[in-house]
Amino acid sequence: MRTPLYKSRPVEPNPAAFGGERINDFIVLSEAFSNSYLLQTSDGNIQVNAGMGIEAPVIKRNFDSFSADPVRYLVFTQGHVDHVGGTAWLREQHPGLKVVATAYNPEHQAYDARLANFRTNRSAFAFAEKFAAAFEHYGAAGYTDYPTQDAPTPDILFEGEYRFTLGGLEVELIAVPGAETNDSLIVWLPQHRICLTGNLFGCPFGHFPNLVTIRGDRYRDALTVAAAVERVRALEPEMILYGHHGPVRGADLIQSELDALHGAILYVHDATVAGMNEGRELHSLMAGITLPPELEVGQGYGKVSWSVRAIWENYAGWFKHRSTTELYAVPQSAVHADLVELAGGPDRVVARAEEKLAEGKPEEAIHLLDLLSPGDARVNAALRAAHAHLLEDSENFWLSSWLRYQLRELETVSR
Repeated sequence: MRTPLYKSRPVEPNPAAFGGERINDFIVLSEAFSNSYLLQTSDGNIQVNAGMGIEAPVIKRNFDSFSADPVRYLVFTQGHVDHVGGTAWLREQHPGLKVVATAYNPEHQAYDARLANFRTNRSAFAFAEKFAAAFEHYGAAGYTDYPTQDAPTPDILFEGEYRFTLGGLEVELIAVPGAETNDSLIVWLPQHRICLTGNLFGCPFGHFPNLVTIRGDRYRDALTVAAAVERVRALEPEMILYGHHGPVRGADLIQSELDALHGAILYVHDATVAGMNEGRELHSLMAGITLPPELEVGQGYGKVSWSVRAIWENYAGWFKHRSTTELYAVPQSAVHADLVELAGGPDRVVARAEEKLAEGKPEEAIHLLDLLSPGDARVNAALRAAHAHLLEDSENFWLSSWLRYQLRELETVSR
């Protein structure tokens, strides 16, 4: 019987730390916000992903402890800022460096740049403390002059596939657009049956993918993600070097995990579509669709319920056909004061919310408490109790990060 791999692997992404790890006789890993890999050859090295600007010197130091040879190629598995940010600094260290990406990379970087402030602010709840810890860690090691985050222009852009050989190492780059980003690619080393996937299926391996991130991003089509899983599965790799944490080894294990992930994505997609065609309400589908035991994957980064909503909205848009008010610019909050008045005042609303908490219904308690000001001591206490209750049950990185952030904010308001 299959024991899902996610149960034995970490979930959270973390910034680059000092110290690399040799994977085999020619590959070195430097874990980072997104992993960087050094592929050593007799004619120079290939680096996969540059890290954030602030991480680039740390990643280079990690790699230099294994090889001082020049880096000839830098390959982006996708255009997110934690893959490309250290590029300009790396070019200075390795004159003649050739940067390779898919033809969609410029569009993706333009998209990211267009929303840079929005996305930075929306991601802060999950990553601000991690960045602060990274700066402290780097500073303690004498790293205080951080490279500027780069938005690089690749030297080589390709569609479909791109092949090259360096020092006898055959490298195949295969574009797999739309699963994580529109410019995603995988690095296939056919002589060794090793696949470097980046974050193609999301952050941690063996978990349900994020079809939309709560920090704010494009929807990812479930069938496209499933096709990306199938693209990797068809290669029959003996090792996957993932975008976060250590390698996944063993052809049979990899096939088993990819079978489950592929099946889980299609199961959730098909169940959602069936529910839509039956006229079932969105929240009913979010609550009711669960994975069968044979398709168990982790939900530490993406969640099935969130993906149900993403699939629904990717197909149907934001209008749920529940209320005419969805079509206008007047939010529900415009009548919150009226509802409180009709309920008999704030005290009665808080009392009902406290009853909901006692019944083990923290979500309903928050719905009620959202009608009121968190500056009120009793409201604040109830909100903190509801968020703490939800946090106890959360095993998802994003959800836990949000709940902890809300608790910090509520604690600040209560002072």
